[in-house]
Amino acid sequence: MSTATQSLRPLVDRMRRAWRGSPLPDFFCWWGGELRALLPVRWQSFFSGGADWYLLQHEGTQWSLRRAGNSLPMTRWNDSDDSLIQQTTLTSALKNIDPEDLRLALLLPTAAVLRRTLALPLAARDNLLQVMAFEIDRQTPFSAAQVYYAVRELPQPAAAGRVNAELVAVTRSTLDPLLALLGTLSIPIDAVDLAVGNDRLGVNLLPPEQTTRRVRPRLRLNLALAAGAVVLLLLTLATWLHNRQAALANMQDTVESMRSEAQQVTSLRQQLQDNAGAAGFLAQRKKSTVSMLSLMQEITTRLPDTAWLERFSVDNTGQVGLQGQSVQAAKLLDALKDSTLITNASFQGSIQPDPTTGKERFYLTAQLRQPAAGKGKPSATAVGGGVP
Repeated sequence: MSTATQSLRPLVDRMRRAWRGSPLPDFFCWWGGELRALLPVRWQSFFSGGADWYLLQHEGTQWSLRRAGNSLPMTRWNDSDDSLIQQTTLTSALKNIDPEDLRLALLLPTAAVLRRTLALPLAARDNLLQVMAFEIDRQTPFSAAQVYYAVRELPQPAAAGRVNAELVAVTRSTLDPLLALLGTLSIPIDAVDLAVGNDRLGVNLLPPEQTTRRVRPRLRLNLALAAGAVVLLLLTLATWLHNRQAALANMQDTVESMRSEAQQVTSLRQQLQDNAGAAGFLAQRKKSTVSMLSLMQEITTRLPDTAWLERFSVDNTGQVGLQGQSVQAAKLLDALKDSTLITNASFQGSIQPDPTTGKERFYLTAQLRQPAAGKGKPSATAVGGGVP
């Protein structure tokens, strides 16, 4: 065992104990069994999974092989048989077993193994093997170099601050001949254990340097499939995120477009209101002001035929200016007094005779009448708009 492996082994043991002590193994075992029960019968064995342990025992000169949990042996052979016959017998018995799931354990008789139950400090829980290496001399009549040993934590409750553990040891002189015999027969084993009824105790006394290295293509395939599933999951999440971002971008573009259209509609509505207000204003101004044609007709009707105008003006304040000549200019005020369109007629300056025409020259001003209540004030611009 390398130094790196030795340093990692306490951590691995701690993780293994935590896993076994949690409810997850039982849950996954139940769940897997329920899923397998849904498969066709001929497929269930293929998906059974897990190590399939077969127990090898040597009694006297005879070998027997049986499946863990079964009492009836699958096959037997004798030490006196040819090595090829022994190998063929074992191979024939295991021919229908998946090599990847096949596990062989050599079971030792109870009399050949030393077992001691110990109460150790709780701090030794993560380093039971290392602690037991110093306890071998005290707990057994052998030194650590004379035995192969294993330690397992017992499930029984212990005192506060203590942990119950069991030491299982076998002398090298007992195990080495059996391992050498199996080596000459080219029979690889995965564990050396102690027989308990029809099953095994659950420890491994096999030296680490003699552990069979098995190729596990199914595990590699499962790991590759798991990695592929993770990659596909990440790709799915990335695609979903990309789609959400694209949908969000489209929604934002749509909102921006709708906002722009709403602004245009608001602008058009404002323009429409302004135009409608301006049109109403102009219509009201036109309705409430005196047209130039009506004003000129009113003045033409009221002025006598002996009067004629040289100048006619209307300014922004609604003041009307009349300049011209008349035979009797003073009577013009009486002519304009009852006008419905102008009021406050008066002369500006004095009336002067014109020696050329023999008439009187005058300059008269008046004011356009204000509209009735509720109507707009007359505008000279509107009035002036009627000047041809």
